[in-house]
Amino acid sequence: MADQLLVFDTTLRDGEQSPGASMTCEEKVRIARALERLRVDVIEAGFPIASPDDFKAVKAVAEAVTESRVCGLARALTKDIDRAAEALKPARAARIHTFIATSPIHMREKLRMSPEAVLEGAVKAVRYARQFTDDVEFSAEDAGRSDPDFLCRVMEAAIAAGARTVNIPDTVGYSVPAQFGELIAMLKTRVPNADQAIFSVHCHNDLGLAVANSLAAVYHGARQVECTINGLGERAGNAALEEIVMAVRTRQDVFQCDTRIETPHIVAASRLVSTITGFAVQPNKAIVGANAFAHEAGIHQDGVIKNRETYEIMRAEDVGWTANRMVLGKHSGRNAFRARMTEIGVTLKDDAALNQAFERFKDLADKKHEIFDEDLQALVSEGALEEAVEPVRLMTLETASGTGTKPRADVRLMWNGKEHEAHAEGGGPVDAAFRAIEGVVASGATLQLYAVNAITSGTDAQGEVTVRLERQGRIVNGHGADTDIVLASAKAYLNAVNKLLIPDNRTHPQLHRGM
Repeated sequence: MADQLLVFDTTLRDGEQSPGASMTCEEKVRIARALERLRVDVIEAGFPIASPDDFKAVKAVAEAVTESRVCGLARALTKDIDRAAEALKPARAARIHTFIATSPIHMREKLRMSPEAVLEGAVKAVRYARQFTDDVEFSAEDAGRSDPDFLCRVMEAAIAAGARTVNIPDTVGYSVPAQFGELIAMLKTRVPNADQAIFSVHCHNDLGLAVANSLAAVYHGARQVECTINGLGERAGNAALEEIVMAVRTRQDVFQCDTRIETPHIVAASRLVSTITGFAVQPNKAIVGANAFAHEAGIHQDGVIKNRETYEIMRAEDVGWTANRMVLGKHSGRNAFRARMTEIGVTLKDDAALNQAFERFKDLADKKHEIFDEDLQALVSEGALEEAVEPVRLMTLETASGTGTKPRADVRLMWNGKEHEAHAEGGGPVDAAFRAIEGVVASGATLQLYAVNAITSGTDAQGEVTVRLERQGRIVNGHGADTDIVLASAKAYLNAVNKLLIPDNRTHPQLHRGM
């Protein structure tokens, strides 16, 4: 029987370190539930010591998740470990993940510590964390550039102190597959107590080799891979969960292991993370890109028609892509609607949520003839925005533009129970709408990103808009979807503004970065 390869997802922690990818507590819980549906083994929920809101988010994930293990990150400091342990108390299964840098440059320039002091600190942190849980993971930050002999000493000591998982991070994406695979093989051979711990890897994508390095490590005996949905992460990102899982699943002739990931939920999880963070998935992205299973060349099309396996090494439906679509009107029943939502991996928490989603579906069916699965997934995201407590709500929006005229917008907003109206002109109807909204809220924010994606094909397709605003160093993302792209833009802008209006005492994730 093949070994199990554990999947450690760090979308909520390392993924959030992507500039602009900051998530609210509620958004983290939504992603955590999607990861749980995927059957991710370990969900790294965040860095509890970073700020009160990070602590709150880790605790909320620990309360919400029941099937996956929930992990909190901590530096090799007792105060960090105490904070992580407190946040993880509600978890059915918890892990404390502590780390310290072991490369010469990090020890000398960042930590200003001797190798012996680092070794002592690693052992002390693992032993202290074991007071709170039997499941402690230790990471040697920048292991890819560490001295092999010293790395062996640190790993042996961490395992002896009680670490049941030891992680070898390629923190700066410096390694290449042959070298990194050999490093894992060397550690498993030279560390005397290597059989008492699971060896894990955490690879960054600075040279575009994160997935390749991770797979080389798996080939040489690593049995946990730390990764993120869509490869989200600091700088060039992390190893992509979907690529590692499907590489191992597809090439069972090479890898003597497999994951327990429910792969049909991959596309839904990818879309959710993309929507929440505002990081669009490139069309040619492996597994989850829009073109991943598309065939344009005539020779390819002919081959696939004759035998799918001529040009497809995976089935699109195995990762959540489907050609199915619903063509339903406002008289369609709830049961058919519920059944299709279940088929595409969307779980509605109760009958009230079903009714609200169904009402949004009927409103959309009045606007466009064909309702695709992507539309249904967007309805759920839109519903989550509507359920959020928002100080400012859009009541009406009217825009006008044309050849030879100055585009203008009239908005009516409800703000804390009072109606406000504003009028503005702009370079286009979207610009005018944003200016009109600012005429009421006066957020003082700077627009950093405005992105539009068509959810499906056709001129009646819903447009999905992402807006990123920055004010005094705080960055928020807003989202909106509608068949009217100007209305979708206004929804997205207001969604971002409402996040700015809610007090936030978080520290930017990159200020407390880990591996």
